[in-house]
Amino acid sequence: MSSPTSDEPPGLRTGTLTTADISFFVVSAAAPLTVMAGVAPIAIVLGGIGAPAGYLLAGITLAIFAVGFTTMSRHVKNAGAFYAYITRGLGKPLGIAAALLAMLGYNGMEIGVYGLLGTATADTAHSLWGVDVPWLPVSLAGLLLIWYGGYRSIDFGAKVLGVLLVAETGILVLLAGGVLLKGGAHGLSLASFTPGNILVPGTAGVLAFAFAAFTGFESTVIYRREAKNPDRTVPRATYFAVGFLGLFYAFVVWIAIQAFGDAQVVEAAGGDPAGLFFTAITTFVGGWAADLMHILIVTSVLASLLAFHNAINRYGLALAEEGVLPRSFARIHPRHRSPYLAGIAQTVLGAAVVLGFALAGADPYQQLLLWVNTPGMIGLLALQLLAALAVPFFFRRITHQEGVLRTTVAPAVAAVLLSGAIWLVITHMDLFTAAPPLVNTVLVAVVPAVFVLGLGLAWHLRRTRPETYARFATEPSDPGDPSCPHPTSSSSTPASATPSSPEPQPSPSMAD
Repeated sequence: MSSPTSDEPPGLRTGTLTTADISFFVVSAAAPLTVMAGVAPIAIVLGGIGAPAGYLLAGITLAIFAVGFTTMSRHVKNAGAFYAYITRGLGKPLGIAAALLAMLGYNGMEIGVYGLLGTATADTAHSLWGVDVPWLPVSLAGLLLIWYGGYRSIDFGAKVLGVLLVAETGILVLLAGGVLLKGGAHGLSLASFTPGNILVPGTAGVLAFAFAAFTGFESTVIYRREAKNPDRTVPRATYFAVGFLGLFYAFVVWIAIQAFGDAQVVEAAGGDPAGLFFTAITTFVGGWAADLMHILIVTSVLASLLAFHNAINRYGLALAEEGVLPRSFARIHPRHRSPYLAGIAQTVLGAAVVLGFALAGADPYQQLLLWVNTPGMIGLLALQLLAALAVPFFFRRITHQEGVLRTTVAPAVAAVLLSGAIWLVITHMDLFTAAPPLVNTVLVAVVPAVFVLGLGLAWHLRRTRPETYARFATEPSDPGDPSCPHPTSSSSTPASATPSSPEPQPSPSMAD
């Protein structure tokens, strides 16, 4: 583990995160228990007993995307993740626009969930103790708790998320064990995976929900600086996250179907979607397990918030080092080695949004959660699409030993499939928001509006701050760039790293 010298500012805690640690961050962001108990019943209503296959198909699509994405991660060391990849492949204007889109995406996915934290806690308190708890104090307390988790060291966060993730997946495994041991409601059936049950009109809606359930898996590369042996750890964590989520989601949805039976589950899910999993676990395990599931949904939401908060802080740190955000956001805490000022700024932004919705009298679930999360989800899908497009352009302009399957075929296939995923989400917006068409149009329009704003920012930086523009998304070890390393990069190189020849850079015409 590296340590800063007396004349060197502190950097992130390098060489700390293992494959398991990074996996905890990205899988926790997806909140498996919350997704299953809160969203899977709707997927069953839409797609019938073929719903599990939708999660498998989404997982396969994102695994194909991960092929090119992780291959490029071995050649791009910049901590900016999505925007660095897009810059190196598609040019700086699109890269800067992608940076703003990333901030929208990750902040949207986190801040809206504070509304869910408030409602989930209130529902749990009412169900278990008959107490009515107002949502706003819970959400504000959650903001402080998540701030503290991000303020502490990254290994502290990994340990917390590891415990919470094991707990929330454990309760679903417990449900699965009960259903399998008792043979389901009417015997176990594999009819969910037959073509006739998969290829139904509602499958499109299931796929839209399924892609949303994976949001945040690509954030593995954000932790590159803090990873042990990042060239191996980051790809492994990415593949593990995609594989685990795809298989686990499909398995748990199939288990829920078996708990009620192929012929009865759609009616049960439509009649009480919020209670489907609680009814199942009460029947096959016991009422105590349903009570525990209520509590673990709250901890699942907290885990998701902490995971996204850490990811946002590191994006803010990277953009501050680039000179796009205020330089103060690049400060690293001398003891915890965390980007603590970026964390404070993100918490203040979250508090402002939560209080704004509360003062407007908005519903914490229907409006704060859904209206803020939805543009964030679309923004992250758009970033995945841009990153997939960037991969072949990047590898066409450098000397490398990678195969054409990884650098061209897989990214091209992923780009086509991700375009379809975005279309599915946009055309099924009413399922995500339950809002009128005008609201849905505005929510979708936020994403291209932010992207265009980013293009304007790129033009502004090129005219008024050419040094910042030229330095944007450069490699921290690039000896040809006199402005590198970035303020915290000097202590962000793993101690075990050895000097290597610099990666050939994209041509100036494309990079600009």
